[in-house]
Amino acid sequence: MFSLKHKVALVSGSSRGLGFEMAKSLATAGACVLVNGRDAAQVRRSVEELRSLGLDAQDCVFDVRDLNGTASAVAAAVQRFQRLDVVVANAGITLRNSITDFTTADFQQVISTNLTGVWGLAREAARYMIPADRGRIILIGSISALVARPSISAYIASKGAVHALTRQLAVELAPHRITVNAIAPGYFATDMNQTLIADHEFNNWICKRTPAGRWGELAEIGPAAVFLASDEASYVNGHVLVIDGAFSVAM
Repeated sequence: MFSLKHKVALVSGSSRGLGFEMAKSLATAGACVLVNGRDAAQVRRSVEELRSLGLDAQDCVFDVRDLNGTASAVAAAVQRFQRLDVVVANAGITLRNSITDFTTADFQQVISTNLTGVWGLAREAARYMIPADRGRIILIGSISALVARPSISAYIASKGAVHALTRQLAVELAPHRITVNAIAPGYFATDMNQTLIADHEFNNWICKRTPAGRWGELAEIGPAAVFLASDEASYVNGHVLVIDGAFSVAM
């Protein structure tokens, strides 16, 4: 079960962090994984790391904020492999500031990456998956779309929209045997969260607030992507899979 052998999967923002872990899990399940990022050197290092494990990985460098670049990269991938079975729209950023001090430019930067970039990648994937009459699109949301905290208004707005987009695309693309689901990670020990992890008070709060009593480990995100990408998940559609150690359901 859950084999991805002979599948081609593109994971945006996969040169590090949760994206890399999902790419590794997809490749371990048998997929040829296209590793994406803006930094060509970092992408190459990540590809080489996956290949050192005996996995099938290729580089796919583009910036999700550049929708024309996204379209060109997806077209080139399809031309090269003659298929595109799985797309994971993972690339994202966060900027922190109070609402009164949050600049318009910073807000637009977050939205451009976390929402417009996700929408653009899903659009390009759909353009190839619809004629193929098959496909898996996985969007990366967040528990921040379900529960809120101060200083990340742009991030929360973007992730809330990603959850809504998941439902809309699932309905639109289901007749083409394309499923669209989201993964909503909780607090994982990623590079993006190093500032929070280093904050002793916040770190203790996370460990006490999360029923699991800890931050999520990077390896715990990948299997969810494998499941949603698999043939066995063919009737799972429009779902947001929360992976947060029960953080968002605890009082």
